[in-house]
Amino acid sequence: MANRNWERLVRATLRREQLRSSGPGHERTPSGIAGAIPPSLERATNIDAILHAADEIQSENPNVARILCEQAYSMAQNLDPSSDGRGVLQFKTGLMSVIKQKLAKRDGGRIDRNRDVEHLWEFYQQYKRRYRVDDIQREEQKLLETGALSVNIGESLEMRKVIATLRALVEVMEALSKDADPGVGRLIIEELRRIKRSDGTLSAELTPYNIVPLEAPSLTNAIRVFPEVKGAISAIRYTEQFPRLPADFEISGQKDADLFDLLEYVFGFQKDNVRNQRENVVLTIANAQTRLGIPVEADPKIDEKAINEVFLKVLDNYIKWCKYLRVRLAWNSLEAINRDRKLFLVSLYFLIWGEAANVRFLPECICYIFHHMAKELDAILDHGEAIRAASCITESGSVSFLEKIIFPIYETLAMEAARNNNGKAAHSAWRNYDDFNEYFWSKACFELNWPMRSESSFLLKPSKRKRTGKSTFVEHRTYLHLYRSFHRLWIFLTLMFQALTIIAFNGIGKGHPDTFKLILSIGPTFAIMKFIESCLDVLLMFGAYKTARAMAISRLVIKFLWGGLSSVFVTYVYVKVLQERNDRNSNDFYFRIYILVVGVYAALRLFLGLIVKVPACHALSAMSDQPFFQFFKWIYQERYYVGRGLFESMSDYCRYVAFWLVIFVCKFTFAYFLQIKPLVKPTRLIRTLHDLEYSWHDLISKGNNNVLTIASLWAPVVAIYLMDIHIWYTLLSAVVGGIKGARARLGEIRSIEMVHKRFESFPEALVKNLVSSQAKRRMPFNSEAPQGSQDMNKAYAALFSPFWNEIIKSLREEDFISNREKDLLSIPSNTGSLRLAQWPLFLLSSKILLAIDLALDCKDTQADLWNRICRDEYMAYAVQECYFSIEKILYSLVDGEGRLWVERIFREINNSISEGSLVITLSLKHLPVVLSRFTALTGLLKKENPELARGAAKALYDLYEVVTHELLSPDLREQLDTWNILARARNEGRLFSRIKWPEDPEIKEQVRRLHLLLTVKDSADNVPKNLEARRRLEFFTNSLFMDMPSAKPVSEMMPFSVFTPYYSETVLYSNSELRVENEDGISVLFYLQKIFPDEWDNFLERIDRAEATRDAELQDSSSDSLELRFWASYRGQTLARTVRGMMYYRRALMLQSYLEGRSLEVDAYSQTNLPTTQGFELSRESRAQADLKFTYVVSCQIYGQQKQKGLQEAADIALLLQRNEALRVAFIHVEESGAAEGKVSKEFYSKLVKADIHGKDQEIYSIKLPGDPKLGEGKPENQNHAIIFTRGEAVQTIDMNQDNYLEEAMKMRNLLEEFRGNHGIRPPTILGVRENVFTGSVSSLAWFMSNQETSFVTLGQRVLASPLKVRMHYGHPDVFDRIFHVTRGGISKASRVINISEDIYAGFNSTLRQGNITHHEYIQVGKGRDVGLNQIALFEGKVAGGNGEQVLSRDIYRLGQLFDFFRMLSFFFTTVGYYVCTMMTVLTIYIFLYGRAYLAFSGLDESISKEAKITGNSALDAALNAQFLVQIGIFTAVPMIMGFILEMGLLKAVFSFITMQLQLCSVFFTFSLGTRTHYFGRTILHGGAKYRATGRGFVVRHIKFADNYRLYSRSHFTKALEVALLLIVYIAYGYTDGGAVSFVLLTMSSWFLVLSWLFAPYIFNPSGFEWPKTVEDFDDWTSWLMYKGGVGVKGEDSWESWWDEEQMHIQTLRGRILETILSVRFFMFQYGVVYKLHLTGNDTSLAVYGFSWVVLVAIVMIFKVFTYSPKKSSNFQLLMRFTQGVTSIVLVAAVSLVVIFTDLSIPDLFACILAFIPTGWGIICLAIAWKRLLRLLGVWDSVREFARMYDAGMGMLIFAPIAVLSWFPFVSTFQSRLLFNQAFSRGLEISLILAGNKANVEK
Repeated sequence: MANRNWERLVRATLRREQLRSSGPGHERTPSGIAGAIPPSLERATNIDAILHAADEIQSENPNVARILCEQAYSMAQNLDPSSDGRGVLQFKTGLMSVIKQKLAKRDGGRIDRNRDVEHLWEFYQQYKRRYRVDDIQREEQKLLETGALSVNIGESLEMRKVIATLRALVEVMEALSKDADPGVGRLIIEELRRIKRSDGTLSAELTPYNIVPLEAPSLTNAIRVFPEVKGAISAIRYTEQFPRLPADFEISGQKDADLFDLLEYVFGFQKDNVRNQRENVVLTIANAQTRLGIPVEADPKIDEKAINEVFLKVLDNYIKWCKYLRVRLAWNSLEAINRDRKLFLVSLYFLIWGEAANVRFLPECICYIFHHMAKELDAILDHGEAIRAASCITESGSVSFLEKIIFPIYETLAMEAARNNNGKAAHSAWRNYDDFNEYFWSKACFELNWPMRSESSFLLKPSKRKRTGKSTFVEHRTYLHLYRSFHRLWIFLTLMFQALTIIAFNGIGKGHPDTFKLILSIGPTFAIMKFIESCLDVLLMFGAYKTARAMAISRLVIKFLWGGLSSVFVTYVYVKVLQERNDRNSNDFYFRIYILVVGVYAALRLFLGLIVKVPACHALSAMSDQPFFQFFKWIYQERYYVGRGLFESMSDYCRYVAFWLVIFVCKFTFAYFLQIKPLVKPTRLIRTLHDLEYSWHDLISKGNNNVLTIASLWAPVVAIYLMDIHIWYTLLSAVVGGIKGARARLGEIRSIEMVHKRFESFPEALVKNLVSSQAKRRMPFNSEAPQGSQDMNKAYAALFSPFWNEIIKSLREEDFISNREKDLLSIPSNTGSLRLAQWPLFLLSSKILLAIDLALDCKDTQADLWNRICRDEYMAYAVQECYFSIEKILYSLVDGEGRLWVERIFREINNSISEGSLVITLSLKHLPVVLSRFTALTGLLKKENPELARGAAKALYDLYEVVTHELLSPDLREQLDTWNILARARNEGRLFSRIKWPEDPEIKEQVRRLHLLLTVKDSADNVPKNLEARRRLEFFTNSLFMDMPSAKPVSEMMPFSVFTPYYSETVLYSNSELRVENEDGISVLFYLQKIFPDEWDNFLERIDRAEATRDAELQDSSSDSLELRFWASYRGQTLARTVRGMMYYRRALMLQSYLEGRSLEVDAYSQTNLPTTQGFELSRESRAQADLKFTYVVSCQIYGQQKQKGLQEAADIALLLQRNEALRVAFIHVEESGAAEGKVSKEFYSKLVKADIHGKDQEIYSIKLPGDPKLGEGKPENQNHAIIFTRGEAVQTIDMNQDNYLEEAMKMRNLLEEFRGNHGIRPPTILGVRENVFTGSVSSLAWFMSNQETSFVTLGQRVLASPLKVRMHYGHPDVFDRIFHVTRGGISKASRVINISEDIYAGFNSTLRQGNITHHEYIQVGKGRDVGLNQIALFEGKVAGGNGEQVLSRDIYRLGQLFDFFRMLSFFFTTVGYYVCTMMTVLTIYIFLYGRAYLAFSGLDESISKEAKITGNSALDAALNAQFLVQIGIFTAVPMIMGFILEMGLLKAVFSFITMQLQLCSVFFTFSLGTRTHYFGRTILHGGAKYRATGRGFVVRHIKFADNYRLYSRSHFTKALEVALLLIVYIAYGYTDGGAVSFVLLTMSSWFLVLSWLFAPYIFNPSGFEWPKTVEDFDDWTSWLMYKGGVGVKGEDSWESWWDEEQMHIQTLRGRILETILSVRFFMFQYGVVYKLHLTGNDTSLAVYGFSWVVLVAIVMIFKVFTYSPKKSSNFQLLMRFTQGVTSIVLVAAVSLVVIFTDLSIPDLFACILAFIPTGWGIICLAIAWKRLLRLLGVWDSVREFARMYDAGMGMLIFAPIAVLSWFPFVSTFQSRLLFNQAFSRGLEISLILAGNKANVEK
């Protein structure tokens, strides 16, 4: 009994394991044991296939199933006898249990295992006969010979399962045949021989392949039938001219030898790498061939043009590299090598790249490897026999490219990467990918030799202490990079400020002769600033001098010497010029020399600048080879391999120059008149003020012309001057972007009403743009028919209908519309015999009823009636369609006398229409009765039940009676009544006694449609109701009128891949995740039901459930439960949503290919007629054509580990594979094995899998890696390992929080044509694509973020692409030129930390390598964004930190140096400059307030203000107003508003903007300003940038106070309180004419910033002001604050642990010094306040300040007495209590006596607090910076307690207002309305969601 229970338990466990690995929802569930095979057994044997076969035949023959299971157990035992492998013991135990159960079911019958082979043979014969295997094999051979296919999709899947079972049976029979009887054994052996002699094509169906079955032909895949594929396979086939392969060389698969086999033999490439690149090359060549448009021949060949195109594109970077280094190519000339050699070279390059692993990030290293291997190959190809390449021969004598070439490079890369200390080490301390790659930018790289010397500097292993040295750039962490990279900008702004200031102070014109000489002072300024740049070049190259090129160092030295000498000389001469100015007898000798020198220098720089930067002159620069000229050009601009030729066409150049000239005019006009000139008079007055009394001990300004006072006056104005250029840029870019968007016709269709009105024009527009010429040729267009005629409209509608209906179908599948809306929105096929175009019913609904009303009211002529009807064009269409449809339906129903009556009636009506007498012929008042009778008839006919024919005949007779006796005029009625034929039939009862029931599909469709047309009374003006469905239809229809390339036929379009990196995010919500409730009782499912109520109802309708269906009821059905999981997942940011969206590309291509009907005799439909789209997804040709053009790879980095651990994510990914046959998943597989000395060795493989016939993962490729691929940042490394599995010429990078739509997928081939379009002097290398942020409809924060993001990805990037030409790659969903980028380092960079914003580096790299990046807005892709404040803050922090790292990068430096001046400006202000200006906005407040604090403390405020009137100075007002407008996001909102106006209309834009302001968007933008400033500044100062997971979930939960405090304490709260202290000082000690009110008004922006930074996290926190949650938050916060830290305690649990984590960014001595300098500012408060006390009077001696420190020390000692730990004083607790009591009494008495007997006042006590609090904080900051020193001194614990007290105080200051407001219930209500206004406006139950009243809803 116990044994039986154990077996049941094991089987249940294994079944659960199988379900977990294969995923729920699969068609059939195999036995649990078949899905639980350990990887170690699965790889080495076919146990998996044998057990699946056993499962297949279990019900048919249990005995044979038992035999198969026993053989599987035997194989497992032989392979791993001791069960050492992971999971092997459990597997064997489970399998034995299953076998015992099979034996038990035999009812005790005895088993003769000696006859097992006979039973197996008998069953094998029966199985073959049942499925006609031999017949199928003979048919297959014929089909393969003819090149046709005849198997449909369903049959192919079944046949593949049969073949799999047969293969398993054969394998088991072969194993058991040794023990069989001679008779049966002989039969088995003969069968095995026959199988081996045959082609084996049946078994080829199970051979794993990716897209093209190259190893063996396939019956079920039509792709090899395509002539271009046949030609490509033929092109790589082995020929007699190639060296002979050894006889023992094994050719993989059932194919002929090809050139890849030779390359595998020669260089030792891995077999799966060879298989992968063989398919890649075949597809590349095949697709290149189709674009040539060459007619198909009987024996298709690849044209030479296609080979050349591929050859030149793939090896373009190699050719440029050789040209740059002036090295001879591996071939003599292009004409000298034949097509076979070209294919060899292309294949060799791809094989090197495919196995290079991390070396793929070193494109020029790959060029070096290719260069030498190509030469080796060339020599080998000249031999008659194939020989091994010497460079790849291993010590064992075999060949291995991976071991000999890649591994040594990888090993060095890995050791250098290990030196970065997990991203914490300085960038200058280790070599990154760029350093290794740039080694090959010099001819010195050939010192590496071939084979590579292990002792070379390139392969030098780093030692622990000694640096190996950087290459050409060192990423030192300093703000000085901003000056070095963009020195031209800072020099320009400085010189302009200097010139404008001189003009403002001295005037200009005839009366001011010396002004010109003073303006010339910009000469020394320029020379000195250039010299500073040279100094920085020298300084920041430290760390690379040993390894840098000698020429680069020489240039630095020459520049440094030249800069130093020139600056000294120019300054000296200019000083002499100034001296001459004061000498009346001077002859201006030095002035003339100065003018000559400056003029010559300026002319030379201008000349060099023109020829290097200006496009029109660049050709001259490139052609000149004069050494003298080249020397100056080299000095002016360093020559790199990248960055050459960074110029645009002259027209583009003029456009962006004009753009910046407009900005300069505005900026400098504003600067002169509103910033500089108003300060002239106050400055002069302050300089003349003497004998000013200082209220403190002044150290600088006294006797120095009040220099600090002047500095405090000018500093905020200068700060705004430096950053306000970004304001002008924002304004102008908004205007230009709006104009360009309007010209592009964006926003023409912005409402569903416009869709209705313009629908008639959609078919022609769609046919023009989205239908290829091949599809148009299949339509019977009448070329003589005039444009706009009925025939043309009908033809356009016929082509339009399949596209439109598929879009509507997809909207229904996604549950955005209901079944009724689908019927109303669908358009008829328009391929029938009806004479006019038929439109969707949503345009025509209720139009017939309205037309009847018009007819009933008609008192005029027929023409008047028709004119009134035609005022609504769709009413006219409805009337015409109704009339013609009735005629056609009646003709189809009757014959004989009835048909004569129908003909007579319509003839009479047509005659009366032509004569204009319809109102006379017909009695229009009886139309309602006639239509009611006809509606009754159609109501019966639409039921498609022939048994209702008698009722239909009766309804038809009733119609006859009404028409004849009521509708027709009396004369016509009499004629019909007396018509003999009709009368006789009526009298005899034959008239309409029977009808022909409709069988024609066209008639059936017309009956259904006409019935709806006559019965739908409601207006369809609001169809569809769903806002997302409306938005999608509006954008799609609008895009049809935008300018886009014409669509090529699918066969000729550019092939592309979609590529999605995935780590461990949500794939699919599980049932438990959907139903688990949060602390408020809200589940994800409940939330979604309330947020998307209409979509929930549509979902229930789709699965045939009632609206009142409960969630629990859906669990009764596994299919409904699975559909529910998908429904919820498609509304989150999940991988399932992304996969569904991207697979729309394949669906769109299949539809387009099906409609084009490329005739390859594969499918059955005719080539001349347009096929119906029913079942287009089952067309083998369309599927194959789509697979030829589209590949989707999801790189699930840890999928292998997830499978091993049995995680839910792995099961969900497997489910996605099952549901999407074209989906491919790449992952990194890790194999562990024991090694010597007890260490575990790991091998890493890059694998690609798809779902097999059983729904399990089928391995396609497995490529061994040299080691762990994650040496750098995770995401780019994840992309890099899997990019080798992509195909095509383009690759779209898609993140896993994105979505796509079928209607947008239809435009993809148009977008890809942009690669061949004219976009400047270079073809595009990255196509930018518009994004739609789909997460903006939930809360106000999500809406703000959505609008901000949408503004950037539309208007912002529109301007960046044109006219500025500086658009980069800002993430997804851009489309890359795949070949261009994979041969130049990939689609991202991966060096640790420096490349944390990996995406944008793809844009940098593309631009530097002479790429061209464009932007296109006629197509969009969905994008999810963060929706909660904490998520948004983490995202902003990640991006800001990434920009901080960019500042240090070589890419930014080179672009800043090599762009022309105006393009450099565009680049700066749209990348790191944006964050610099953001930081300057915040710094302006600090500069202003510290300046005011200085004036207030020093006592100069009042006296100077009275005389110089600086308080209300217009310059200061202008500066502060500009700062405030930037701070609250007004200038961020300007592009947003322009986008609103463009795409929504003016009124909606104004309304949206006002709504945003009422929802406190300014608070949000001000808060975000602080986030960006903090992370950007901290990253440049200390580093610490890292990937921050934001969650991407549904955020409507309450965030605890402690969580918010931890996240924002240092980034916002401390800074806000510092600003508040400055403001308090300003109010307390400052002076203004208007008193404190004027102070507040002047500092309004600062107060707004303080309040926003302190309380925004709580204003935007759901339920942030509910009293119960406030109480809970306080308890949670206090417990966190007081909880002690320790080992393993996380920061979220303990204040001490969190405090330690907050200090981690200060790691270096430089960082400590910088923190010390920054902390000094806090001591200013105490220094200023002590001299303002009544106690000190007018004493300004330093002794006063010194005494204040004595008081501070006393306070600290008293604090220590009161906070002394009782645990440490346990031996004298009584003494401690007595001491504390006495101290308290003495303290109170002392303070009282001092107040009574001295001048110390009560306000002085508060002033002291104001002084000592910042001092204490400054001490804490210094202590943190020098933590190690304080630990040695033993005072660290005291510092920590002081810091805890400060955090407690800050927390209480923030918490107190929240607690007070929480007392009032209306505050919480108001906040909910504020946060969720969008949801309220949609009538959603947000209050229920927040309150958690789920039970009330379900009742």
